[in-house]
Amino acid sequence: MTDSSDIAPDSTAELAKTFDPASIEARWYAHWEENGLFRPERPDAQPFTIVNPPPNVTGSLHIGHALDNTLQDIVIRYERMRGKDALWVVGTDHAGIATQMVVERNLNSQGVKRTDMSREQFLDHVWEWKGQSGGTITRQLRCLGCSMDWSREQFTMDPHFTKAVVKVFVDLYKKGLIYRDKRLVNWDPALKTAISDLEVETREVQGGFWHFRYPLADGVTLYNGQDFIEVATTRPETMLADMAVAVHPDDDRYKSVIGKDILQPITGRRFKVVADEHADPELGSGAVKITPGHDFNDFDVGKRAGIAPGDMYNMFDGDARVVQTADGLIPENYLGQDRFEARDMVVAEMKALGFLIPHVTKDKEGNETEHDAEPRTIQTPYGDRGGVVIEPWLTDQWYVDAETLAQPPMQAVRDGRIEIVPKTWEKTFFNWMENIQPWCVSRQLWWGHQIPAWYAEDGEVFVAESEEEAQKLAGDKSLTRDPDVLDTWFSSALWPFATLGWPENTALVQKHYPNDLLISGFDILFFWDARMAMQGMEFMGEVPWKKLYLHGLVRAADGAKMSKSKGNVVDPLGLIDRYGADALRFFMAAMESQGRDVKMDEKRVEGYRNFATKLWNAARFCQSNGIGASQTLTAPAATTAVNKWIIGEVVETAAELDKAMADLRFDAAANTIYHFVWDQFCDWYIELVKGNFDQETKAVAGWVLDQILVMLHPFMPFITEELWHAQGLISGEGRPYELIVAKWPAPDAAVDAEAKAEVEWLIALTSALRGAKNELGLAPGAKLEAWLTSTAGPAHGIIERNFPAIDRVARLSTVNFGAAPAGAAMQVNVGDDIFVVPLEGLIDVAAEKARLEKAKAASEKEAKSLEGRLSNPNFVERAKPEAVEKARADHAHHAAEVERLGAALARLG
Repeated sequence: MTDSSDIAPDSTAELAKTFDPASIEARWYAHWEENGLFRPERPDAQPFTIVNPPPNVTGSLHIGHALDNTLQDIVIRYERMRGKDALWVVGTDHAGIATQMVVERNLNSQGVKRTDMSREQFLDHVWEWKGQSGGTITRQLRCLGCSMDWSREQFTMDPHFTKAVVKVFVDLYKKGLIYRDKRLVNWDPALKTAISDLEVETREVQGGFWHFRYPLADGVTLYNGQDFIEVATTRPETMLADMAVAVHPDDDRYKSVIGKDILQPITGRRFKVVADEHADPELGSGAVKITPGHDFNDFDVGKRAGIAPGDMYNMFDGDARVVQTADGLIPENYLGQDRFEARDMVVAEMKALGFLIPHVTKDKEGNETEHDAEPRTIQTPYGDRGGVVIEPWLTDQWYVDAETLAQPPMQAVRDGRIEIVPKTWEKTFFNWMENIQPWCVSRQLWWGHQIPAWYAEDGEVFVAESEEEAQKLAGDKSLTRDPDVLDTWFSSALWPFATLGWPENTALVQKHYPNDLLISGFDILFFWDARMAMQGMEFMGEVPWKKLYLHGLVRAADGAKMSKSKGNVVDPLGLIDRYGADALRFFMAAMESQGRDVKMDEKRVEGYRNFATKLWNAARFCQSNGIGASQTLTAPAATTAVNKWIIGEVVETAAELDKAMADLRFDAAANTIYHFVWDQFCDWYIELVKGNFDQETKAVAGWVLDQILVMLHPFMPFITEELWHAQGLISGEGRPYELIVAKWPAPDAAVDAEAKAEVEWLIALTSALRGAKNELGLAPGAKLEAWLTSTAGPAHGIIERNFPAIDRVARLSTVNFGAAPAGAAMQVNVGDDIFVVPLEGLIDVAAEKARLEKAKAASEKEAKSLEGRLSNPNFVERAKPEAVEKARADHAHHAAEVERLGAALARLG
């Protein structure tokens, strides 16, 4: 191990006057990693295990990663300091689509296409790219301070991981839980592959809603003599593959024609009017054209109507160009046309044939104008990477029986073996799992885990862990391997156990499965979290983790979702450059309130940088007074009230921190240590003991600062490690170990209630006097003389024991006991104790009263005006939200001012 003195502050120099995060962060991170301190040898210790949601190997650190990984690092550092064998599994996902796109773009820039080379040659290019450029995000995670076990970094295409993926596929196939089926998928015509729902983004597109007449066949009419049924669609091109018209079974308008034939005018195809509750009688005509091969709802209607998926018509190829349907009825002029070109052609032909029902609008004068379509804003699915409209496409793919695999995880949540935090997410979890659809796991790519299935010429399929095994099953049949690869979510679903060496029964598997905790964004609850639960329980026989913590999104300051198109994306690396990783981490923790999104606020990040500076300056002050590292884990002996009090505050803070961490209340944990450091230690303890640094106080102050560094370390690892070693050098011997592996506080002390009450009385007196001075415009440093008029409280003894501190901190030069002299004075109450401070000669009492009364009247007037606006429903409901919010804030401000100014007037008598 590298000697910590090699990277600690120079023992001959004081801490720098200014805290500079950049000068310490890279230095300490390299030291921790090089010395194996992220996972010290603790073979007999209780395990604690978390796995990181593996980021895409193509990725860069974004603000969501910063939140997710900060929370994980806080937990792992906390548990490491509690003495556990803390393992944070780290790795990256091979990201099939994203990586293939990156490499293809690189090749295209050189004038080379993927299709110009063999699959093997292309994969060589991918691995070369991965070796050169695939480590960007892992380097950036180091900048954030993530204490992951890099010695065991994982990749979902590593040989041992591939072995696990293939075994899972083959075993599920043998159990009938993986099968090949013809179903609709989200097809990306740009990428020419099926994609998951997570890779589909919905955009608002200005489109049309066309109405058409479909004639009833064989002279059949409706009850009113109408010989057609009106249908409407936003996708007219799909009528080339229509197979039914659906009406609600209880819709009296259509009961007489259910089961009758209807004609599609362009193709001449005859199909049935079917009864299905999917058709809403209240929407439009109440009749819906059904294209089961190109719409997810229509697919289900078609199956209920008895149309087998294999018989459903497919009118598009992989480029979303029109192809002939099985019945050969699409006219030749449509074949080969792009889907949107076909749309225009269909509308034009239906109009020419007289089957288009125009949309009619009227102007102010009542003049009518006919339009081909009713304008509509349409929620349209786009591929997030291909950038084109997604096409529901009927194709043969591999599917997992997710319904069967979902049962054990649901039971585990019900009986508490998996705890979801916050609990409110349980309802969403069950709603999705109880209505789960088959999981499409095949992708039409080259990069990824190639599906271990081989086909004979007669179509028979052989699934095996190797080609040799498949050939044995096939006998002398010639085999061709399935060219598709598996969805990356399929392999990442094995992350909690394949990363530990499964399918081998390794020591890591035995010790670290199940994991203790998973921290994840709620947006991948189904795509990753639920699937890990399915595969973990299927293959390991128990839950993958005992607790699942779901955090929100990081949003822009105005609450909007961040997106590049909006220009409101925040770069965490830029924030680290400006304020340091510690400040960004603390912001993330302090703002992470269970169940809520985090609103980005750079001012708050800056504020936590100031907090770090406050601690830095407090450490410098301690060092300048000869206060160094503590020599004991337990609290030192204390005789004075202030020393007893601060030890008790450490005891209470550590207990509150432990409770907050047990409950995964990161905000509560961060705020607890923040207020202890800033308020109790820096603002009060240091002020109260200034000028009185005897040996006891030095020992207590050094011990308390050590406890602060330990308790703050999970949140702000860099500054705390730097100060830890700086304090060790002041003691003259340095530190025998790094802070990252120090022990969590064990004060072995109790709260001294009497000392606590005494110091809190001093704090209350000082705060009250400072507030009163501020209200009356007196200089903060002005020395005052006071009379203590009451005898009920503990004031006499406290004043006698602490007068030097009262003189220095509360700025009372004299405290007299008894009745105050007559004249203008201000009154300050501290519990039951009443202090009177004469004001003669300090301020012009009459002028001050006039000023206060004028300001109070102005605030009263403004508060009343704002109250009127806020009680007006028209303003609250119609004004912009930011205007209403500002009015509420202004009202609260003026109401508080009225109260403050009234108190100031009362002080003047």
